Formats: sequence, structure tokens, C-alpha cells
Amino acid sequence: MEINNKKRILVLNYEFPPLGGGGGIAAKKLAVGFIKLGYEVDYVTTRFSGLKELEVVDGINVHRIKVLGRKELLTASMLSLISFPFLAYKKSSELCKKYKYNFINTHFTVPTGPLGVWISQKFKIKNILSIHGGDIYDPSKNNSPHRKWYFRKVVNWVLNNSDFIVAQSSNTKDNTKKYYKCHKEIDIIPLPYEVVNFKKISRKELGLKDDKKYLIGVGRLVKRKGFEYLIKSLKLLNENVECLIIGDGPEKENLQQLAVDLGLKQRVNLLGYLSEEEKKFQYLAAADIFVLSSLHEGFGIVLQEAMQVGLPIIATNIGGQVDFIKDGENGFLVNVKDEESIADSVKKILSSNALINEFSKNNLKKVNEFNLINVSNKYLKLK
Repeated sequence: MEINNKKRILVLNYEFPPLGGGGGIAAKKLAVGFIKLGYEVDYVTTRFSGLKELEVVDGINVHRIKVLGRKELLTASMLSLISFPFLAYKKSSELCKKYKYNFINTHFTVPTGPLGVWISQKFKIKNILSIHGGDIYDPSKNNSPHRKWYFRKVVNWVLNNSDFIVAQSSNTKDNTKKYYKCHKEIDIIPLPYEVVNFKKISRKELGLKDDKKYLIGVGRLVKRKGFEYLIKSLKLLNENVECLIIGDGPEKENLQQLAVDLGLKQRVNLLGYLSEEEKKFQYLAAADIFVLSSLHEGFGIVLQEAMQVGLPIIATNIGGQVDFIKDGENGFLVNVKDEESIADSVKKILSSNALINEFSKNNLKKVNEFNLINVSNKYLKLK
């Protein structure tokens, strides 16, 4: 029996923290924003060993669906991606029969996109599709959707059968128009950000040294993140410069071996996946420069985190980050796969306290533009 509730939203996304990456984090924050604006939120996502089938997380009713072939917390297998929309269909339908939703918010054209369209059309509920970048274009993957005709066909169908489309950046919008036959308008709404409260501690407590300069990078250890170029840049820098990398993934052993081969083993600190968000921010606050060495980013949530603690930023110049990292204003933009440019930018920043202070001040101000309530409200105005 349908329960009449005029303020309820159904979020569909195969990722939800701690499972997956930035897309899950962004969708969760957006859901929290909806809740703060007075909505109930049901979130249908992937189940994983150790995670409950149903639980309330920060006010979100999280429904986890068992899929086929999901073996890792941070990365999804092709089988798990393909099976999710089919296996999540039943639960999504049950929820729509039980509740009256104002709209559906579907994240990623693939794999979640078809599910959003099916449920939207079956129950005649408006569907807002959020595209995150990698579901449109990922230059590091041979099976990137833009390279495979069958993925392109699915993405085209999802795009043109969604009621509203939201891209997180101008780059994601441009790639959608470039690689797909999208006949719909695409709105650009940045990812929301909520300031994280944490206790700042000393470098000594983190096992770091006061006489060192630390570059820091955060993300899944996958090819697209380009951590190898961050590591290679150390070879061109003074020996008192080290790097901290927070994250885990399939490239871990390759990165460890690269550090050994370059004679940088003692200067490369692979910290792994940090389950405690506070610990991640403690490392961020203790570092000197944040480096985003990605081959491509749809947006870059980690940059918002770096901004919160006032870090100067060095980022590659292809992706959504160019919307809010302005060269010479709050950081430096460098070419992709260019460790020399990374090293040169590090030298410029470390040689000028005035530049450090300017970048820090501008980033502390810039992060306020991604206020959770303001971004969530932009979604509500679409419907």
C-alpha cells in the first residue's frame, strides 16, 4: 500500500560509503542535504560483506542489494556493475509501491542509469540523472563508455530518457556533448561539500618529521589517478620533500615497486585506505601541498577536502577541477603525465611564503561556494 508522503526522495546509486569512491561520497552528501531541507531519503545501493542490508546512516535509509561478483570494497567488477540495475529493480519497485516520491535521483549513466529510467517510467516519477565523469569518459580505461559502441548506446538511451541531467562540471558536460547524442539540456551543479570536524594533531603524533616538506595525494590507487607522476616528481625535488598517498587499490604494488626502482622508497609513504575520516584530515592538515596528478577527474572531491584545511593545490589541467582551481590564484594547473611540471610547481610554492599564504586564504574562501544546502537546493529547483 502506498504511503502518502509529499517530501520523500529515492536515490539510486551502486556506490555508498565505504563502498566505492567519490561518486558514492558525493551522492551521500547530497542525500544529507535533502534531509536537512526536510525530505526523507531512501538510498538503494550495493551490498558487501560486513555491511547491513538495511540501516540508517546520517538519516538516510540505506537499502543494500546483493550483486554478483563484487569482491572488493573500493573497486567494482564488470559482473557486479552489470548485475546491479537488474538485481536492484525489485527493491526499488517495492519502495515506489510503498512511498510516494517527489523525484528519483539516479547517479551514474552506467551502471545505475538504466535502473533509474525503468523505475521512473514504470511509476511515472521524475528522474534527475547525475553524471559524474568516469561514467561518460575515462581515458585510462580500455572499456571506458565512450570507447565501446554498446556502452555508448546504453548511455545515449539513459541520457535521452531522463527528465533532467546534471553534470558536476563543465568538462563532464562537454564530454557528454562530444561523445554522445544527447538531446537534453544539461545543467551544471557542482558537488556539495560539508565541512568535516576533526582534531588537529602534531606531525610527531602522525609519525611525520617537522623538518620535511610533505606533498599529499588522496584517491583510489588506479591508473586514472596518475600517482606514478607524483612519485616521479620527487626524483626532481630536494631530498627533504616526501609524499604521502592515502588510498588503496590495484596499483598499490606497482607504485611500491616504482618507488623502489627510483630509489625513493624512504620518501614515498603509502598510507593505505583510512577508514577514519578524522585521520585523513589530520594528515591533510599536516601536509604542505596537495597534488592531484589524475589523468582525468570528473570533479575532484579531494580538492574540496584540501581546500578546507587551506592547502595550496597543484592539479592537472584536464577535468572538472579547472572550474574551481585557477592557475596562480589558489593553485597551479599542470599538464597530464608531466612530473617535471609538478616538480616546478612544488618549487615555486615552497620558495614563497607569500604564495603559500595567498593560495591558502583563497582556498579557505573558495570551499564555501560548495555549501551543502545551496547545492542541494539547486537540485530541488530542477523538478
